Amino acid sequence: MIRRRIPTFVAVIAALAVVGGAFPQMSWGAKLAPLPPPKKQNAARVKLGRYLFFDGRLSGDGGISCATCHIPSKGWTDGQALSEGYPGTLYFRNTPTVLNSGYKKRLYQDGRMSGGDMPTMVRDHLTEAHFMLVDGRLFPERLKQVPEYVKMFKDAYGGEPSFGGTLKAVASFVKTLNSRNVPFDKFMKGDKKALSKTAQRGLKLFQGKAGCANCHSGALLSDGKFHATGAPANPKVFSEPERHITYRRFLKTLGVGNYMNIREDVGLYAVTKNPKDRGKFRTPSLRELTRTAPYMANGSLKTLEGVVAFYNKGGGIHPNKSPLLKPLKLNKGERRALVSFLKSLSGSAVIVKAPKLPEYKIRKLGKN
Repeated sequence: MIRRRIPTFVAVIAALAVVGGAFPQMSWGAKLAPLPPPKKQNAARVKLGRYLFFDGRLSGDGGISCATCHIPSKGWTDGQALSEGYPGTLYFRNTPTVLNSGYKKRLYQDGRMSGGDMPTMVRDHLTEAHFMLVDGRLFPERLKQVPEYVKMFKDAYGGEPSFGGTLKAVASFVKTLNSRNVPFDKFMKGDKKALSKTAQRGLKLFQGKAGCANCHSGALLSDGKFHATGAPANPKVFSEPERHITYRRFLKTLGVGNYMNIREDVGLYAVTKNPKDRGKFRTPSLRELTRTAPYMANGSLKTLEGVVAFYNKGGGIHPNKSPLLKPLKLNKGERRALVSFLKSLSGSAVIVKAPKLPEYKIRKLGKN
């Protein structure tokens, strides 16, 4: 059964990370850059993927879809500090936006999957018990009962609805969801009026006194590396039994020792098992920040002002806290300017209207 093979697959990835030594530290360089044009996707596969993204038939109970947590009007997140997960479960981390996912080198806050293999990421979300809990042999049979899907799969792949085709189609659609009309990008391309004077002052602070660009660099404004910041814990992870259970299962699946006694989200450590990686998370992209609150991997900071205040005091407390984090001593005006710049990293809303999903129909089999 495909679902039952997932833990073994994830454990293999974790083992490979350990065998390879330190987890890969991806970087796009220290300079800031506008977002480059995305790679062109196959139109038929994107169309199919758009329908599937909004279709609950890809979940075990048929009631939730990718769009249940990745809501277009909420910046392709769910707007909650911690996501809900599959009915009967609760998740222990914040729902990240899927915007600009096609540019990322590592996926998940702990980086446990490669950005170069997004179909596997989709598979993980469909089949994992705390996400959509569907058997990979079941939902293709559902889709075969829908003539419109039979045709769309034929157009996209030349065959009937399939597990692998679904993963690739959803990935193709997600890769079309990218930032657009971003003031920061326009400024970087030469339009000096794209940013206000206050935002330009914030940009200078970002690259200078505030030191943000030490970790938030490149086109995604992320170095792709992993850092411990000492972000505030979200007590709900351990006070709400459903989240606590999900987290224990997650740690056990990845082969983390003594998982029953861990009382913190260990981040990258769950993948590498290296004590020096405990508490580290991938540097998030800063794009579309105005639409993706609350912030941090556990949604513990509600506003951009709160995030800036957190880093202004040098971050939190953690044994592995990055040495890059030190008190910034920004005054109120500087903090306001920095927030103004951060807001310039959001462009026009990326809204995709949910399609009218096709209905099941009785299939005609044979020649009669």
